[in-house]
Amino acid sequence: MMSDIQSIHDFDLELICEYFAGLDRQGPGSPEVTNRALDFIEGLNENSRIADIGCGTGGQTIVLARRAPGKIIGIDLFPRFIDLFNANAKKAGLQEKVVGRVGSMDNLPFEEGEMDLMWSEGAIYNIGFEKGLNEWRRYLRQGGYVAVSEASWFTESRPAEIEEFWRDAYPGIDTIPAKMAQLQSAGYMPVACFALPETCWTDNFYAPQAEAQRAFLAKHPGDAGARGFIENQRHEQRLYEKYKEFYGYAFYIGKKL
Repeated sequence: MMSDIQSIHDFDLELICEYFAGLDRQGPGSPEVTNRALDFIEGLNENSRIADIGCGTGGQTIVLARRAPGKIIGIDLFPRFIDLFNANAKKAGLQEKVVGRVGSMDNLPFEEGEMDLMWSEGAIYNIGFEKGLNEWRRYLRQGGYVAVSEASWFTESRPAEIEEFWRDAYPGIDTIPAKMAQLQSAGYMPVACFALPETCWTDNFYAPQAEAQRAFLAKHPGDAGARGFIENQRHEQRLYEKYKEFYGYAFYIGKKL
C-alpha cells in the first residue's frame, strides 16, 4: 500500500530553510566523522584554499577549520544559513579563516585549479553525486582532493517501501561500489570510503529535532504546510529506524588525477 506522506520536494524551500536553521546540523554527521575524513587529506598548508559546498550553518565547517590549515569558504543557497554560518565562525574566533557566501553549487565563484579541497557533507545530492564530482573537479588543482558524504545503499537489494521512498527523495542513490566507480570515472583516484555510524543519524540528527519540531509547530499553528513537513520528517525517521541496515551515508574521498 502506497503511503500518503508527501514528498520532501512538495514543500516550500523557505519553510524547509526556516526549520533547519534552528538545528546545529542540517544532515547526519559528527565531528568525529569530519575529522576521520580529514585524516585522508594530505598536503594542506597555510596557503591552501578549501571550499565547503552546501555548508548550511557551518557545524562541520568549524570542525574542519580547527584542524585544517588554510582558508575555508562556505557556499550555501540560503542567506539565512550563511548569516548563521558567519555568526558561528565569529563566535568560534575563526572569522579570519572562515567566510560564508550565498551561492549555488552548480555555479561556483572559483577559478579553474584554484582549490586544494572541495568538501561537502550531506549536500551533493542537490546537484547529484556524478554531476557534482564532474563539475567541481575543474576547480581543483592537480592532486587536490574531493571529500563528500552521500546517501548510499548498503545492500544489493532492499524492501520495496524504503526503495520507493529513496527513489522519490533522491533517484541518484546507489550502492557504495557503484559510487566508488563513479568517483573514479569522474577523474579521481579513490582514496577512501567509509560508512557513517548510526549515531550520526540517531543522536546527532534526529534526536535534536524533537524539540525543534515542537517549536516549529507552535510557531505555525494551523499551517497545513508546516504540519505536513514535520510529518514528513517524522516519517523519514521512522523509516530509518526500520530499515537502517539497508542504507545510510558514506564518505567518499578522491584525489584529482
